[in-house]
Amino acid sequence: MSDQTPQSFKKHARFDSPYHLILFAVLVVNIAITIFFTLELHKFGLNHWLVYSEWLILLSIAVFIPVLRIRTYPLKVQDRVIRLEERLRLQALAPSEWHAQIYKLSEDQLIGLRFASDDEVVELAKQALEHNLNRKQIKERIKDWRPDNWRI
Repeated sequence: MSDQTPQSFKKHARFDSPYHLILFAVLVVNIAITIFFTLELHKFGLNHWLVYSEWLILLSIAVFIPVLRIRTYPLKVQDRVIRLEERLRLQALAPSEWHAQIYKLSEDQLIGLRFASDDEVVELAKQALEHNLNRKQIKERIKDWRPDNWRI
């Protein structure tokens, strides 16, 4: 899934409308409707339907769990791949005497470094270790942004 929109620190996050907007809206509306109908059943004294209606509320809420997992599991796999790619890139670009330092970088730091150009990634990695920079701080220091158009 390649999106050729130019990326920068301020504009690199991905927004997937069908997932982030439509699916979430449908789930929220579903919960609202089930709660509304449960209250209406109670108001009109149709108590024999309340158990089913309350069960639908529970199911509507429970649906959020797999929806959130559907998003987080692939992101975690992508993070692991990015970690490996950045370690390999640093091994290719950094002086050999610095290779032992590569494994001291955290996953968060390596993910932040993925946007740095080859010319600045080694220096940013050194800064990340020296100053214990997090992902956001690393991205803020990048001068020559290397887009990651395949991240979802």
